Amino acid sequence: MKTRPSSLESVTCWRAKFMEAFFSHVLRGTIDVSSDRRLCDQRFSPLLHSSRHVRQLTICNMLQGATELVAEPNRRVLETLASSLHTLKFRHLLFSDVAAQQSLRQLLHQLIHHGAVSQVSLYSWPVPESALFILILTMSAGFWQPGPGGPPCRLCGEASRGRAPSRDEGSLLLGSRRPRRDAAERCAAALMASRRKSEAKQTARAAPTTRVTRRSTQESLTAGGTDPKRDLHPPATSYEAPGTKQPPSAPATTSSASASSSTSSSKRAPASSAPQSKPLKRFKRAAGKKGPRTRQGSGAESEDLYDFVFIVAGEKEDGEEMEIGEVACGALDGSDPSCLGLPALEASQRFRSISTLELFTVPLSTEAALTLCHLLSSWVSLESLTLSYNGLGSNIFRLLDSLRALSGQAGCRLRALHLSDLFSPLPILELTRAIVRALPLLRVLSIRVDHPSQRDNPAVPGNAGPTSHIIGDEEIPENCLEQLEMGFPRGAQPAPLLCSVLKASGSLQQLSLDSATFASPQDFGLVLQTLKEYNLALKRLSFHDMNLADCQSEVLFLLQNLTLQEITFSFCRLFEKRPAQFLPEMVAAMKGNSTLKGLRLPGNRLGNAGLLALADVFSEDSSSSLCQLDISSNCIKPDGLLEFAKRLERWGRGAFGHLRLFQNWLDQDAVTAREAIRRLRATCHVVSDSWDSSQAFADYVSTM
Repeated sequence: MKTRPSSLESVTCWRAKFMEAFFSHVLRGTIDVSSDRRLCDQRFSPLLHSSRHVRQLTICNMLQGATELVAEPNRRVLETLASSLHTLKFRHLLFSDVAAQQSLRQLLHQLIHHGAVSQVSLYSWPVPESALFILILTMSAGFWQPGPGGPPCRLCGEASRGRAPSRDEGSLLLGSRRPRRDAAERCAAALMASRRKSEAKQTARAAPTTRVTRRSTQESLTAGGTDPKRDLHPPATSYEAPGTKQPPSAPATTSSASASSSTSSSKRAPASSAPQSKPLKRFKRAAGKKGPRTRQGSGAESEDLYDFVFIVAGEKEDGEEMEIGEVACGALDGSDPSCLGLPALEASQRFRSISTLELFTVPLSTEAALTLCHLLSSWVSLESLTLSYNGLGSNIFRLLDSLRALSGQAGCRLRALHLSDLFSPLPILELTRAIVRALPLLRVLSIRVDHPSQRDNPAVPGNAGPTSHIIGDEEIPENCLEQLEMGFPRGAQPAPLLCSVLKASGSLQQLSLDSATFASPQDFGLVLQTLKEYNLALKRLSFHDMNLADCQSEVLFLLQNLTLQEITFSFCRLFEKRPAQFLPEMVAAMKGNSTLKGLRLPGNRLGNAGLLALADVFSEDSSSSLCQLDISSNCIKPDGLLEFAKRLERWGRGAFGHLRLFQNWLDQDAVTAREAIRRLRATCHVVSDSWDSSQAFADYVSTM
């Protein structure tokens, strides 16, 4: 089947791994079962036999496999998957038709709402289809209402007969301190606001009253006989929550950034242009004409997910149009959304939702970002969120508001947040401070910004509240961070801001700084002093791609720390200056440290001389308990490695653990290298590779 697990994957059962790959290939049709008579036996189902071993299912391209799984002949297969499947992945999705989306909707309902799927991941979707993306997102959040034209869900009927409706997750999704109002409604209202503002700027002539609703991008409407008032009113099953009032809308100012983004997303782009969302359908009525809405397609509109999620109120009873665009601003900054005057969707059912959501390289349009942010504000079952290279831009402020609202929910379980992007309108340290302040119960925070943004305005959009509301200058309260990973863009970072985060993170156990640059060694020393005074529980410390050649005294300070168990200096130019003087000081510090278990020094040009000096750490007069050593990419030659092995043998040290030797110059003398590795394996576990140093050097020179 030509499948190979990734190097990061730990396969515990190869039989289950094979059956899982076999299931995926049969489902996609890449394996022809008709070529084997045993697989063609009518008494035997390859999908059913292998489905109980499937823990992870990947859906690609045109949603291949979704229609087959929801078909009646594969009902038992889907039931088995509902109990065995834990992870659902989407890769390289393309534009799909309405039938495929309906099949996916039923599949997600069975696997998530009535199944055991806890993680949904989307990978590499350069041009996301808004309808499909929002479908996956809302179903993952637990929203469901069967269409009147489709068959009823058998499991929903059994559950409703067996017990009363549970308010556990439904009430938490709506929030305790807010009216019982759907988050997707606020998203639709905000989208309406930006769309209406952009359309008003594009046209100066008077036009008939135009109403916009969110529909599937594939559905088509008849040219005449459309009643927008009926279109925009909720179905008969939706009703207003008791006691909910609709105050008159108050004028507000919408964000220019949101308007411009919505304007661009409302136009259809050619295939070669930048990713844009699909245009919204516009519903018009002829002047002075009203009539019943004409449907096209059997139940296509009523069965659409957006018919019950994205419902925007129609006209008032006296016929006056409601200015949704003016009041939607209040819903974006986390304020009371009651001013929207939207009907509550009490008829829509809410089931279990996933606990892990991952979006890798999925550009988010304004529409998608609004939907995500407002679902997140009440997604209490979410435990881990990963947003990687989604082009959030100024939408990061809405994300912060949503996370702050989520943190205020009594049942909030979010404990891990991974955020990375090319640009950010906020400096990375200010963004980190805002996230830690918004989510004080967060345990794991990984944040990376590749480039400082010059295009995004660092000011907060007008519909997201004042800047101080997002960032704030007050001290960060005590938080529960245990793991903090930060990847910095180019440029010197203000050490006091980083120190303020570290001071508030007394429970920090692991810290990783990638490409961090400080104005002076004194600033770096200030960070290390903060770690020593405030982060007493710190056990693992990692520095990558940092110039520590002028911070050798600070490095010695770290190696003498008796609380750290693992230290990583990866490509930090440690031995670039004064190696003859610094190496003995470094070895002496390590020999006196009895708590340090792991030292990783890849990419520091240690060389043979440095490796032999490092061998003294394992001498007889050393109190070091080092058991993991990484000396990859350090220009080590076979003769130096052989001498290092002999010294370890002479000192009679027992097996000290793992030794990593990746990408060293061991190919210059293969015989000596094999002898050195043979001797080392009597002392430790050696991990190496067959690396062509000459080709790598040629590639390096060719790119200079």
